[in-house]
Amino acid sequence: MTETVTLTAGDGATIPAFVARPAGPPRGCIVVVQEIFGVNEHIRWVCTEQYARAGFLAVAPCFFDRFEKGVELGYNPDGVARGRALVDQLGMDAPMRDIRAAAQQVGGGLKTGVVGYCWGGSVAFLAATRLGLPAVGFYGGRTVPFVHERPQAPVMLHFGEQDAMIPPTAIATIRAAAPQAEVFTYPAGHGFNRFGHPDWHEASATLALQRSIAFFERALAQG
Repeated sequence: MTETVTLTAGDGATIPAFVARPAGPPRGCIVVVQEIFGVNEHIRWVCTEQYARAGFLAVAPCFFDRFEKGVELGYNPDGVARGRALVDQLGMDAPMRDIRAAAQQVGGGLKTGVVGYCWGGSVAFLAATRLGLPAVGFYGGRTVPFVHERPQAPVMLHFGEQDAMIPPTAIATIRAAAPQAEVFTYPAGHGFNRFGHPDWHEASATLALQRSIAFFERALAQG
């Protein structure tokens, strides 16, 4: 079952969030953090077909609604440029407030983790360092400037070995600065979890999801 709910953050901002509920009692709550393209078909698919199907309550806050309603951008140069401008405008503090609101208002008493993609992968890393939530990041290229922050919860990171936007040196920097994080690489490019998109790489996406589900099973059981 899916629905849209309204979140109220600690600073008083209200934004919608897409929620996908599992068929049975949830095994935990997963906050899904979007790419720079908004809460689009891919992110809704992640909620419904990956995490709710695996038994988790999944919630994707619409972060951009803080200043522009209903943003869903195309995977093209204009969409990339607009998405980058929007995340720069948003910053990293507001998403932390919205993730906390999602965990409290949707997750309720459930143990909660965070998974994010692209820009959201870096936001997920910060959810571990700043909110103490177990986090999985997919191809989060903006993580490097924050690697000095110490995770307060378990972290797993996934990267594509053929990702032109995240060079091997960046991955090596992250490994060295956050040795407690589980870091995996795959024979794929950027966006390899985008089902139905040319960047989709089924073998890599399948293995990364299996690892991520197992991670959350462990981390939320310990939390």
